[in-house]
Amino acid sequence: MNRSTSRGLVRLSLALGAAMASTVLLAPASTAVPGTAAAPASTERRCAVVYFDLGETLVHTADDGSTSYRPDAAAYLRALRERHIEVGLITNVPSSWGATDAERAARLKEEVDAGWQGSSPFAWDDFGDRILTPRTEAERKPAPVLWERAKAGSGGCRLVYEAETAEETAAAASLGYLAYQVGQPHRPAFLPVRLIELLTHLPR
Repeated sequence: MNRSTSRGLVRLSLALGAAMASTVLLAPASTAVPGTAAAPASTERRCAVVYFDLGETLVHTADDGSTSYRPDAAAYLRALRERHIEVGLITNVPSSWGATDAERAARLKEEVDAGWQGSSPFAWDDFGDRILTPRTEAERKPAPVLWERAKAGSGGCRLVYEAETAEETAAAASLGYLAYQVGQPHRPAFLPVRLIELLTHLPR
């Protein structure tokens, strides 16, 4: 690594560290305190996958059973999509909804869409096959299984998890995710997209 590249990584690390401190997020130690040596650029994957909980993180279910986007959620997903950052869902549903993730995801879509309110539908296409749900009731969060499955399928990308509960963000952080609790006062509704972009450039 040449001197100019090294200086650039240091500046990037400092900028990301300062921004993260200001938003009070949970991060694994390897992210919160960047290592002193970076892998060669040719072998590092410059990518991130942002996983979300669904209910009360991206969507809200009203007392009448109708569902809609949480404030700023649609715009946030659009911003991630425009920057080609992949997204996924790690969400608890009854294991009886299907024998596979695909079957349970199909039932989840039916349940959400049946009561959907809003001018545009939920952006299911953004998530592709990255919708992970419990195969048994024992796999329900905060059990680690779903986060571990997502990590195994990440292809080496940096992993982010955003949810509304401290219990889930703490569990994700303990497994190596950069975790962010959404909907907290005096901080951004979601982890800023620019920070996720910077995260992909930090040395491991």
